[in-house]
Amino acid sequence: MDEGPQAPQGTTAARLFRVVLHLVLLLILVYGAHLLLAWFSARTEDIHPGAQIGMILVLLLIYALLIALPFVPGIEIGLMLLAVEGAWIAPWLYLATTAGLLFAYGAGEWVPYPHLHRVLADLHMHRACALLDRIHPLSREERVLLLRDNAPKWLRPLISRYRYLFVAAVINLPGNAVIGGGGGILFLTGLSRLFKPAGVAVTVALAVMPVPLTVWAFGIDILH
Repeated sequence: MDEGPQAPQGTTAARLFRVVLHLVLLLILVYGAHLLLAWFSARTEDIHPGAQIGMILVLLLIYALLIALPFVPGIEIGLMLLAVEGAWIAPWLYLATTAGLLFAYGAGEWVPYPHLHRVLADLHMHRACALLDRIHPLSREERVLLLRDNAPKWLRPLISRYRYLFVAAVINLPGNAVIGGGGGILFLTGLSRLFKPAGVAVTVALAVMPVPLTVWAFGIDILH
């Protein structure tokens, strides 16, 4: 069924170009980080200790930015850093992970609605555009009630009372890169406007803590 009038050919080509451009830039960023990590892993012993600290900080910043991007397997990058540097980097990796995920949430929470509407229109998601127009004037509580009332009965408690626990569980789901990764999940969490920033901050801080805390507390060497 046709959901709306057909867009002019020029407009469709421009939308397609923007989508492809976004995907290409994402692939370039991910591949560049992969090359940088591989280079650093191969030359760790040859680099001066002072320079190593600076490079580690740069890598943590890159890691935080990468994990904020949708469909980036941030956990694999984090485990690589743990394997290369050992348990001492675990607290810093935890802070970078938390910062990256909260950045993704903030990007979704505070993205202007006109920009979001244009992106959805570029993807020909007309129903999503209509839903966005419907929920835009609503408060956070009104959106939760609207979503709960239109959801299946078994899903309503999850939406109204346990949605923060659901986000925490999905963040730690193995292979979650398939459904957007931590960055994509937190971006959608912010985009939904169903979650309070303070609640999300506590949820993320607790959800990503177990692995870095365990590695740091017990001095676990991932390579052995």
